[in-house]
Amino acid sequence: MTRFRNIVLATCCLALVATGESQAQSKKKKKKGKEKAETEQVAIPAPQPEPSEQEKLLSEALFLEGMKFFMLEDYKQALSQFQKAYAVTPNNAALNYKLAETYLLMENPKAGLSFAQAAIANDTQNPYYYLLLAQLHAEQKQYTEAAQAYNDLMRNVPDQEQYLFNLAELYLAQSKYDDALKTYDRIEKKYGALEQLSMNRQQIYLRQKNIGKAIAEGEKLIATNPTEIRYLLAQAELYNAGQKPDIAIETLHRALRIEPNNPFAHLMLSDLHRQKGNLEESEKQVKIAFASTDLDIDTKVRILVDFIRQLPNPAIEGIALELADLTISSHPEEAKAYAVAGDLQTIIGKKETARGNYIKAVKLDDSHFKIWQQIVLLDAELGESADLVKHSEQALELFPNQAVFWFYNGTGHLIEKNFDRAAKSLEHGKRLSVSEPELVAQFNAQLGDTYNSIKEYKKSDEAYEAVLSHDPNNEHVLNNYSYFLSLRGEQLPKAKAMAGRLVEQHPANPTYLDTYAWVLYKMEDYEGALKYLEQAIAVSEDATIVEHYGDVLFKLGKRDEAVRQWEKAKLKGEASAFLDRKIKEKKLYE
Repeated sequence: MTRFRNIVLATCCLALVATGESQAQSKKKKKKGKEKAETEQVAIPAPQPEPSEQEKLLSEALFLEGMKFFMLEDYKQALSQFQKAYAVTPNNAALNYKLAETYLLMENPKAGLSFAQAAIANDTQNPYYYLLLAQLHAEQKQYTEAAQAYNDLMRNVPDQEQYLFNLAELYLAQSKYDDALKTYDRIEKKYGALEQLSMNRQQIYLRQKNIGKAIAEGEKLIATNPTEIRYLLAQAELYNAGQKPDIAIETLHRALRIEPNNPFAHLMLSDLHRQKGNLEESEKQVKIAFASTDLDIDTKVRILVDFIRQLPNPAIEGIALELADLTISSHPEEAKAYAVAGDLQTIIGKKETARGNYIKAVKLDDSHFKIWQQIVLLDAELGESADLVKHSEQALELFPNQAVFWFYNGTGHLIEKNFDRAAKSLEHGKRLSVSEPELVAQFNAQLGDTYNSIKEYKKSDEAYEAVLSHDPNNEHVLNNYSYFLSLRGEQLPKAKAMAGRLVEQHPANPTYLDTYAWVLYKMEDYEGALKYLEQAIAVSEDATIVEHYGDVLFKLGKRDEAVRQWEKAKLKGEASAFLDRKIKEKKLYE
């Protein structure tokens, strides 16, 4: 609840105290007063005779001693001294007030209540006593009693109407909206029309689902401040909530006549026209808003993220891309403008453009891990292996302990045939991934390929076996492991079993058909190899598959047909180093 402003207590002796210390001091010191009051609350006895001068002096001394501890925030010792003083002068208002405040600071508001009440009983004109009583009740969620304390204050002490605002807050806390509205009327009667009062009334009417009264209150605000744009925008929202979109649109046009480039008015117009089915006007208005530098980047990003959540959706892709471009144009120095554009473009399939925007984003702000991750992922998808190496190395300078960048760096070097560097990066990344079995398996798969390329077959096989022990159906490893074994002419039955499993699972995949055929070829089952290569040729014209088909035909005695397939393979692109010699000499070389 509300804490009240701090007023310093100035006192030299107890008899002269007119306590002016507010409950805001309670808030300031409450953290240190967490120790609970251990002493039981002192019962307030019936009124006693006036203390003697000697008793007054004793009480004053005890009080001042207590104040020393109080100022040092040693509330337990302060309470002890105040209680001793209380035993001598129990009817002293200031002393009762200080006991109540000390209990509050020791987080025992219940114990402080009777002392606050006694302070008021002994001095009805000190406003701070009522404020402390209200706070003690509020701390215990006794809002009705707290409200009564405020009402008593304003009834008994002149010129305390400023606390009507606190009273209204208490009524709101109890959802006593009618009482809060009556209190606002009292405030208005005292201070005149206030902007905050109208806004608070509006909030109450909205909570009561009384849109009509909320609108009426808004019209009062506009009548008083006809050029205040925010009132017009808020009123347009209310009209829309009240199912009056045409009046909302008219209100927004009033706002735009005052401030033609207000982007929030254009955004609201866009929403309203979309609700009415006028998509062309809706898009026009949102583009005006996005072109404005007055519409902050964060608002634009939130709207674009909302578009992203709706993708893929051809109906909105065009406008989403336009808004992303406008965001970049109006905020060319904001990394997040390029980043959100990249996110949107990636989903829509404009990966080259997306990658370019991500790269621009990290030039402005290189601290975002996810943007670097998107860059290297798109490098890999787009087949840009040199850029994959470059960007992964840049990312590793910033995030040296992120295994994913070591993975992409090793993969890039593998594609670029920098096998030793690939092995080093992949091994380092694997060590960082020891707690993530899935990621370790991916590293081992690439290491299997890398070590095979540098003829470290033992390490290659171990890496592949590690993957298969974790994931027996890993397609990448089943294919590459079986193919490399066939090229080496080793463990052919095992190679056949692995490749055969892939063909059973994916009977139309030309790469897997070719691998299985090549294992059969190495096992000298040429008829079997021919069968699966014919199936592969039917769905793919890859140069390697076509060359293999020619090799099998040659083994079956069909030399001329084999040469034609070799020639065809040469036209298709990259094949084996022996291809030209095969064609020239019309012989099989392996």
